Amino acid sequence: MGSGDWQPQSTARLTLPPGIAAVWWLDLATVPAHRWAAWNTVLDAEEQARAARFVRDSDRQQYIAAHALLRGMLHRHGGLDARSWRFITGDHGKPSLHPDHRLDRLRFNISHAPNAVACGLVLDHPIGVDIEDRERPGGHLQLADAYFAPAEVAQLHAAPDAGKNTMFFLFWTLKEAYIKATGAGLSTPLDQFAFHAPTVRIHFEPSLADHDAAWQFHTLMPTTRHTLSIAIRHGGTGPLTILPRAANHQEVDRLTNTGDYDVNLKSRLQSGETGA
Repeated sequence: MGSGDWQPQSTARLTLPPGIAAVWWLDLATVPAHRWAAWNTVLDAEEQARAARFVRDSDRQQYIAAHALLRGMLHRHGGLDARSWRFITGDHGKPSLHPDHRLDRLRFNISHAPNAVACGLVLDHPIGVDIEDRERPGGHLQLADAYFAPAEVAQLHAAPDAGKNTMFFLFWTLKEAYIKATGAGLSTPLDQFAFHAPTVRIHFEPSLADHDAAWQFHTLMPTTRHTLSIAIRHGGTGPLTILPRAANHQEVDRLTNTGDYDVNLKSRLQSGETGA
């Protein structure tokens, strides 16, 4: 997420109230095929280059959609044009706003999965979001046996066969959301903290030196095949209000100012201009 010759704008204004976490998701099955090229224009050069490196169209589209949704939400809650935002990446890969924006209070996290993406914004608190496709094939129990905490493995094996897949993705998305919120990523051993269901609560092993009272978690099923989990570290000050909702491609168009892209492109092509 490079900056090149970029200079920060000075018109940023925060409209997201303290104590509120905005979490949006987008069902990619509802996005018309012609939107991908339009949304790609919102990304910066480094993001566009990364998107171009994906071999599969579906992976490229997930990446473009997640970053367009993020930029649209930042425009809504931070005031700057969607194309104006720049980012830096932490030691373990977690992105944050470029310090020249001088918006250290504004935290975000994004996630993408087959056919869906999600983004969370909040002030002053670390946030992590993870969305996963429950129809994804794989040896889920074997993965849990290898990496999950013993308490989670025991719950999974004790669950009815019809509920094992749902429980696996509940635990998986919660664990991913937590390690994304901390910024430590997979450097955090997944077996050193455990979630319990159906009432979501967390237990930490002493090695992590973390406290369950500092965190809140929320899980929902935004589509018929996806699980979305949110982790927020409020530090013991009390839970925040999480406002989850579905976005649509028209809203992303409006927030990223790409709704007229196809009309303009057609006009340029008809007039013989290049470089579209």
